[in-house]
Amino acid sequence: MLRTLRRMKILVIGSGGVGSAFASIARHRDYFSSLVLTDIDAARAQTAAERMGDARITSAMLDASDSAAMAAFAREHDCDVIMNAADPRFVPQTFDAAFEAGATYVDMAMSLSRPHPDRPHEEVGVALGEYQWERAAEWEARGQLAIVGMGVEPGLSDVFARYAADHLFSSIDELGVRDGANLVIEGYDFAPTFSIWTTIEECLNPPVVFEKARGWFTTAPFSEPEVFDFPEGIGPLECVNVEHEEVLLMPRWIDAGRVTFKYGLGDEFIDVLKTLHKLGLDKVEKVTVRGQEISPRDVVAASLPDPAFLGEKMSGKTCAGTWVKGTGTDGKPREVYLYHVSDNEDTMARDGAQAVVWQTAINPVIALELVATGAWTGAGVLGPEAFDAVPFLDLLKGEYNSPWGMEERIPS
Repeated sequence: MLRTLRRMKILVIGSGGVGSAFASIARHRDYFSSLVLTDIDAARAQTAAERMGDARITSAMLDASDSAAMAAFAREHDCDVIMNAADPRFVPQTFDAAFEAGATYVDMAMSLSRPHPDRPHEEVGVALGEYQWERAAEWEARGQLAIVGMGVEPGLSDVFARYAADHLFSSIDELGVRDGANLVIEGYDFAPTFSIWTTIEECLNPPVVFEKARGWFTTAPFSEPEVFDFPEGIGPLECVNVEHEEVLLMPRWIDAGRVTFKYGLGDEFIDVLKTLHKLGLDKVEKVTVRGQEISPRDVVAASLPDPAFLGEKMSGKTCAGTWVKGTGTDGKPREVYLYHVSDNEDTMARDGAQAVVWQTAINPVIALELVATGAWTGAGVLGPEAFDAVPFLDLLKGEYNSPWGMEERIPS
């Protein structure tokens, strides 16, 4: 039998930047009675938990690749929720562990895709989240809830899409997620602000686009460049198509003619990614080096600074949002950009977390509070679009004191 959620007992898989930021934000709230930060590196989990200064937050060693061990731990400690803050390689194992333990599941990135073997830049192969969609009926039949893609992008961007569909538009021509930043990291020629492993995955895979008349299809990496003007001083940035879950999530619940995701990567970042690809350093498959089996992508990740610890050297803002085009509720053409900006100085002062990981982590904290209070309910594998956006956005702007914005733009 599934447990009733009151004051939650939360098991967090992964104590890196986002996992520790999740705990740091959640410690200000009272909807949970215990939160266990876990990691394959026991010392990292312990250090993160001790830094919180909250008796409810403890640590343990767990391997995100060991589904049975995670499920057993969740059952032993009577955990209501398994929060997946590990990298997307471990989504299937963590997702299955939650199902076996009878726990609510939350992630911020869905199971990985595989390009089409013959037409990678035209057709979808194995889509993002396909592993989870294939098991959705089992979750629904059991009355068990999995909230997938509940970070900032995907996550808050999807909440914005739901809000626009329900309150701002009578019909939607395009939902375009646009992400950009003016963050600077002192002392590094190249230092990603988010997991380079995940960044390589989403940027070098064929981007997915949705069109109502055509369905889902793919393009070449970094395709369809456009200049998008970001608010709050970030300004115009060239954005390109990148593989992302929103394109797979939004059309399942929202009627839109087209759905895209574009990221303001910048020429230097794109050049680095292209070079890694040319050299084969983006590969996950292991190669033999002096008798040792090593993944080239893991070597790249190990060679770069951990984004979780760059906050003190970082300055600037990051913006995530959804650009909606269509017909307003008054029957006239309308375009709006719904967005959320995080300033690194603010997030470091609040929770000791740099802006990108903090902006990602605040959203599952809010989502779980809405589940705990009963404002969000459901069964099966559900994206953020499946829930009412208003209580989420009210909490974000109100009690969490992190305002979101909306810009009216001239319809093109």
